[in-house]
Amino acid sequence: MEFSINNERDVLVMKLINYFITQKNYSPIIIHGVDNEIWLENPKEEYRIIRIVTRNIFNNEQYNYDVLRTKHILSQIKRRMLSLSVSTLSILTNVGENLDELNDNEKNYHTLVIENEDDVFNNELFDKYYSDIKNSMTFKEDGMELISKITNGISEKNIRESEKRNSMFKKETPIVTYILVFINILLFIITGLMSHNLSSIDSNTLYRFGGLTSNTTEYYRLITSAFLHVGFYHIFCNMYALLVVGPQVEQFFGRKKYILIYLLSAIMGSLFVVVFTKSNIVSVGASGAIFGLFGAIVYFGYNYRGYIGNLLLNQMIPAIAINLFISFLSPFISAPAHIGGLVGGYIVSLALGADLDEDRSQKISGMIVFIILTAFMIYMGFLR
Repeated sequence: MEFSINNERDVLVMKLINYFITQKNYSPIIIHGVDNEIWLENPKEEYRIIRIVTRNIFNNEQYNYDVLRTKHILSQIKRRMLSLSVSTLSILTNVGENLDELNDNEKNYHTLVIENEDDVFNNELFDKYYSDIKNSMTFKEDGMELISKITNGISEKNIRESEKRNSMFKKETPIVTYILVFINILLFIITGLMSHNLSSIDSNTLYRFGGLTSNTTEYYRLITSAFLHVGFYHIFCNMYALLVVGPQVEQFFGRKKYILIYLLSAIMGSLFVVVFTKSNIVSVGASGAIFGLFGAIVYFGYNYRGYIGNLLLNQMIPAIAINLFISFLSPFISAPAHIGGLVGGYIVSLALGADLDEDRSQKISGMIVFIILTAFMIYMGFLR
């Protein structure tokens, strides 16, 4: 982000950028082919995108073209974000006298003309959503000393974000993942020996060790069934998937939250089996928990694109879709377990949050949704 400081308007722009980045935790978005405007994003604010335009807009024709071009860019951003709407505030800092009243009647797209600090301080929208902006834009320094302070503030914010990013991607041994793999393999060997057939363990042995059926009345089977497997192919596929996605979730969320995501996703997957499966076949496998880890990755990838970009999310969505499609095609794969695990993993991740500063109200909402969904599924599966 480079600026030439030539007049009071440039200082105003610098102050606005400093406020949104350092005080409101907006992050710059790189928009290729766009000059003389700055795009900032924070999904937790009323306006997800703030756009600060520094070029001169002389008249209505230029303004209408600017709106049309901006909406085209926003449509691309919405596809990338997998979002139906993106609330956007365009701040024009340099308009001509021939520009009439702005056409600003759309729900998720608003425009403001801000040419000086009085326009900021006396604006109803800023007063409603960014009431602390007046104090944040008031500085004792002026001239180059002011520019230096603002630049240093933005740089310090970038350094802190970089340190967060580096700590998140610091390579650590995925101990919890290895322990989960060990437990699954150990139980597979034990049940195989008890069944006298490691290639295809009989349903009676699986049921005695905690396998799940749709008419079960024993709650412990909701979790024990997630650590049992039918045969070599079954456990190989699940453990391979766990070794691929598990370390990522363990790294992004931390070990304690990772354990909760895994276990609660397994339980939610089992509840979906109880409610939506009519046959009385013994159901086992870690796939519900693993799909919960997929849900956690989707949550993280969507909410923290600034840390990992869109690549991981773009790869994960097709992988999940393909696996769900296969689940519905095969009579031997439990689609309800996969769907329940995926839903449970996403909601639990919402409730727990990653190891970053997150909105408390968002976590509370996630907890409430998970509790209500769990209670409803228990009622439908066990109490009705």
